[in-house]
Amino acid sequence: MSYYYELALLKSPLDNLTYCCDEKIEIGTLVEVSLQRRKVLSKAVVVKEVKKPTFKCTPIEIITNQYYSNEMLKIASFTSMYYVSSLGEALSLFIPFDRAIEKNEENEKFESNIVLSKEQEEAYEFCLKNKQALLFANTGAGKTEIYIKTIEKHLNNGNQAILLMPEISLTPQMQKRLEKVFEDKVAIWHSKITKKRKDEIIKRVLSGEVKLVAGARSALFLPLDKLSLIIVDEEHDESYKSDSKPRYNTKDLALYISKTLDIQAILGSATPSLNTYHKVPYYRLSKTYFDTKKSINYDDSTSNLSPKIVNKIKSTIEQNHQVIIFLPTRANYKYQVCTSCGSSVECPFCSVSMSLHKNSLALKCHYCGYTQQIPQTCPSCKTGVIHNLRVGTAQIEEELNFIFQDKIIKRFDRDEVKTDKELRKILEDFNSNKIDILVGTQMLSKGHDYHNVKLAVVLGIDSILKMNSYKARERALSLLIQISGRSGRKGQGEVVVQTQNSEFFNFYLGNRDYKEFLDEELTFREELYPPYYKLAKILFAHTNGLKVKDEFDKYTKILKSNENIEVVGANQSAIFKLANKYRYEILIRSKNVKPLLEVLHSINSPMVSIDMDTIY
Repeated sequence: MSYYYELALLKSPLDNLTYCCDEKIEIGTLVEVSLQRRKVLSKAVVVKEVKKPTFKCTPIEIITNQYYSNEMLKIASFTSMYYVSSLGEALSLFIPFDRAIEKNEENEKFESNIVLSKEQEEAYEFCLKNKQALLFANTGAGKTEIYIKTIEKHLNNGNQAILLMPEISLTPQMQKRLEKVFEDKVAIWHSKITKKRKDEIIKRVLSGEVKLVAGARSALFLPLDKLSLIIVDEEHDESYKSDSKPRYNTKDLALYISKTLDIQAILGSATPSLNTYHKVPYYRLSKTYFDTKKSINYDDSTSNLSPKIVNKIKSTIEQNHQVIIFLPTRANYKYQVCTSCGSSVECPFCSVSMSLHKNSLALKCHYCGYTQQIPQTCPSCKTGVIHNLRVGTAQIEEELNFIFQDKIIKRFDRDEVKTDKELRKILEDFNSNKIDILVGTQMLSKGHDYHNVKLAVVLGIDSILKMNSYKARERALSLLIQISGRSGRKGQGEVVVQTQNSEFFNFYLGNRDYKEFLDEELTFREELYPPYYKLAKILFAHTNGLKVKDEFDKYTKILKSNENIEVVGANQSAIFKLANKYRYEILIRSKNVKPLLEVLHSINSPMVSIDMDTIY
């Protein structure tokens, strides 16, 4: 007797295919099958038993011991539907269970000996009461202690937990704190660890030996059968959004898993994203763990390292303290700003900065398509000149080495730090005062405790504030607050911000709170942007410029005729040619998610990639 099954092919954009087998197979089982024109067998997952079809079926070649649980199938099905990918692509995110590995059911008890303050205790209780909770805690307010206490409670009940962090640069520091309490029952998981180490961790997870997994976003997809807690630290961080298919957002998926599996989810940040603040109940923890005094100064010069900045660095180092210098990753790209008043050229219809397109010598808005000539003088102050600016970490490191020839200066960015070993080495050297000045990108802003840093210098923040994105203000302010939190963790600290928009930053960093900014930003976005609207980006890319333009024009016409959604922009991409492919994009929005997903699933083109809930 033959049985017929629908299979989802892992890592394949193809729809499910039907195969046959002489024996009964459990739903979720990982199998291997042959595909036309492929010499090696392909991995696939049995997702449904079906009736005998009218066509001839290829037999399943190998039935493995590995399987995907019902919960995994459900989460993958949602991911496939919501983020517009095949089921096989969504399932390939997960690491399957293995029937051949025996479970170890021993329950250990853990004792952290952490004593929470009154405010921390209230925050801890709030998180326990709410299945989904936002821990809105100032930098240095002691979020980690609350995380550890919550993890301890879940593990002592015989369950497992996941602690997600946005960057691997956070893991060495967090690893020490977690291992102190949970010893060898914690596993660290991220892209820089070797395949051999990953295989070891998976075995330990499957056997039940690992109770807590801490790591980057892929840790969410490990085979934990007693998962009862997901913590998403620094939830505002945009590296939680995947840039490859399926383009899921980790924190949103964590909330979906929490609701689906009825488990606890805690999202934590000093600068929570507007979407999370709007939809998740929060506890405001504003009292810091250490008494700190922080002064914020502004420098409106346009040179990379002005005399004011150089003097501040010099006096800090002379007092045997350390300095961090931050540049946004995007400061490596050109951006347009007036050298007199610091304004960029804004779209008159969208309240976002416009993008330079060198090919057409024009400024374009990526939201509505409005185009204008590059102005000779600044539209805001009428006298200044709009300049292209460009600055990068390597350039700043070079300038610092020339000025401070007897000091140790290191770079901390993705070009410089390529392996887990390099990462640990540079952080250890910095924390043991072997480095005087650390120059870096976003990696520097991620929740590190640098106790001897008394000066943080922020360069290029205007490049973020003047980006052509509705999130520009949120990104810039959030980033500045995060960087500020790295200086003066204990005692006195100083932050010097190079900006020509000091009024904006000072308004919120002076006497106001980030919560007030979020409340005002919600009002600004009400009739235009998320969280009130759903946004999706449809990107067309092909090596043949004429072909891709035809495809783009065809879909632009179709989408503009659809009354259930709104086309807010249809243009060349900001980077028109990338990896030898010409690129166009359409931005669509709707107040309701259903018509948006219907439209996205109806697009059938090999040139297209879809980004639901796009963050740009």
